[in-house]
This record gives sequence, structure tokens and C-alpha cells, in this order.
Amino acid sequence: ADAVFALVAGMALTFEPQRATFDAGYPDLLAAPEVDLLVAEVGGEVVGYLLGTAHRSLAADGIVSWVEEVAVGAPHRRRGLGALLMAEFERRAAARGSRLVALATTRAGDFYAALGYTAHATYFRRLL
Repeated sequence: ADAVFALVAGMALTFEPQRATFDAGYPDLLAAPEVDLLVAEVGGEVVGYLLGTAHRSLAADGIVSWVEEVAVGAPHRRRGLGALLMAEFERRAAARGSRLVALATTRAGDFYAALGYTAHATYFRRLL
């Protein structure tokens, strides 16, 4: 949890992650069957993570898997760890019968394009 929180805090753009809130929700994420929290380790140290979910979609006529967050610590980027995390999430998505994997990004479009993802929609949000 400590290593994942450090990565979360390092990638945050809109929100400033609060440790107490993180600690309260982290066990629920780990226990939820529709959630995948994958970590990348180098030498026993957690240096990256991917948080993904799966949900039913009427329009997609089945299950859709969504990448919520991907982060790799700066010293470990461009070594294929993000691609490995994505590949494992895609494997799990396919195993659960997902029709597609989708995500939104503000900074990593080239990374996802290199993995074969294509731009499909415009992402909107409203802070509450």
C-alpha cells in the first residue's frame, strides 16, 4: 500500500490524494471481484501499478473493461513495464469475456497508440 500510494501521489493531476482516504478504500479495491490492481516490481520494489475495472454495458452488449490508472515511477519508465501491465490487464479482460478495453488519458496518448489503441471518443467530466 505504501509503494502504491507513493505512485498515486506522484501522478495526481486534478486531486491531491489523501492517505487516510486511500487507506480506507484500498482493502475494498483488493477484495472487489470486478477490480484488477496489478503491480510491477523490480528487485522486490513496487515501481508501477495498473488499476482496472470491469462492468456490464448495454451498448457494447456485454462486459467492458476500463483502465482507471496506470503509473510507473520515473526511474523505471520506458522499460516496458507499462506495456506488461497493460498486456496482463488485457489478458484478464479477455478471460472474463470483455468485449473491449477502454481508457482515458491526458498525457500518455502516444504510449497507448503504440500498444494498438485508437482514439474513439471525447472524454468529459464534471468535478463534484
